[in-house]
Parts: sequence; C-alpha cells; structure tokens
Amino acid sequence: QVHLVESGGGLVQAGGSLRLSCAASEATLSNYAKAWFRQIPGKEREFVAAVSWNGGITDYSEYVTGRFIISRDNVKNILYLQMNNLKPEDTAVYYCTARSVYSMAQVRVADEYEYWGQGTQVTVSS
Repeated sequence: QVHLVESGGGLVQAGGSLRLSCAASEATLSNYAKAWFRQIPGKEREFVAAVSWNGGITDYSEYVTGRFIISRDNVKNILYLQMNNLKPEDTAVYYCTARSVYSMAQVRVADEYEYWGQGTQVTVSS
C-alpha cells in the first residue's frame, strides 16, 4: 500500500512563503513523475506543478510560475513545493500525487495519477 503524507501547510499573510513536503512510503515512486494539485470547495482539483523522476524537467501552472518551485529528494523519498509571494487566491487544500508512469506526458491531468495524499490546508490572508 502506497502512502503519501503532506505537511507544511498553514496560515500565512499575503506576500509570505511556505514550503510543503510530501513523504512517500514507497521508494519505487522515486522512478516516476510527481506533482502537486490544489482544490477549493466546489471546484475541481487544479494542477499546480509537476517534476520528472530525476528533477530535470518541471512544469508549472501559469498561476504559480515564477512564485512556486517544485523539487524532490529521491534519497529521502520526499517531494517539495516552495511557495513564495503567496496570494489570497492560492488558498486551497494542496495534494501531492504520484503515478507509476515514467514519462511527463499528461502531468496536468488529475485522472492520470494513482496515488494521492490526504491534503494540507494553505490559507493566505490579505
């Protein structure tokens, strides 16, 4: 059973920073692409950022480009999301996700992912 556990969420003022972490229970997930999505009540899960298995390729939503940085440590099996210059519209539950697919194809599509964490709340006050 694969488990993904997010941490690092919280309440921050606009312009502040947070770093989310996602610990994976399976070392085999180090071979595959991983991503962060976010969701607010009543809306579909939204793509935030993705990273290839070795960190060499990244993809970002246009809403976070230039402010967020996705990275991974395959030795520790941890995925990170550094969030800078946060805005109130970044308020959401953030989920890390992984899939047993090697390529970066369709990384922005939530249905392409098999494993999800429980989510961590990020709230940005104005």
